[in-house]
Amino acid sequence: MTMKIPITKYGLPQAAVFPAIVAGAMIAVWLLARGRLSVGWIAAAELLLLIVLVWVLAFFRDFERRIPAGDNILLAPADGVIADIQEVPNPFGKGQALQIGIFLNIFNCHINRVPCAVRIDQITYKEGRFVNAMHPDAGRVNESNDIDMTRLAEPADRLRVRQISGAIARRIVCRACPDQEFTAGQRFGMIKFGSRTELLLPMRENAKCMVTVGQKVKAGLSVLVRYD
Repeated sequence: MTMKIPITKYGLPQAAVFPAIVAGAMIAVWLLARGRLSVGWIAAAELLLLIVLVWVLAFFRDFERRIPAGDNILLAPADGVIADIQEVPNPFGKGQALQIGIFLNIFNCHINRVPCAVRIDQITYKEGRFVNAMHPDAGRVNESNDIDMTRLAEPADRLRVRQISGAIARRIVCRACPDQEFTAGQRFGMIKFGSRTELLLPMRENAKCMVTVGQKVKAGLSVLVRYD
């Protein structure tokens, strides 16, 4: 029986380079500090570097998840905490849209997943700033990537998942392409080192928001919206 290390392919090359740098630093500390510093100080430095090494590997973790069944739900596109829920102008037409913002800290899994079975319509990248991703305006002023998609089940609404860089995150990865179809909860990319992800959907009477601000959610597992 072989064991697969759950490191995402979206994390390359950082998932390989960063641990190698930390491991090299641990070796250097041992070789250079031996005989100059006490064993206690060397052990403390090595422990700190070991913690950094474990965190780097954990940041790029990507375990398999059992995706909930159902055509009438929208799943969280990211792990994190619900930062805000608000009504915004509908980017696809008349009326209003529901926007659910998810803040990802540096300890969350940063894999992005589609909220339901969809077909990708278009992808729009926008350069911007790197302000704190907790702020609701981060999606407007920060570097971002809009993935517009259409539900394959009824109601066939157009949705938008927005990947947003934060104060620390500087790298958005998106492997989705126009006309590509995804199953519910399927991975399509990630944001590296702290960020924000938003889900936008047209407001409709039979679409009920199932989460509240401050609630923790998991990508591909937590139900954000349910269609009655």
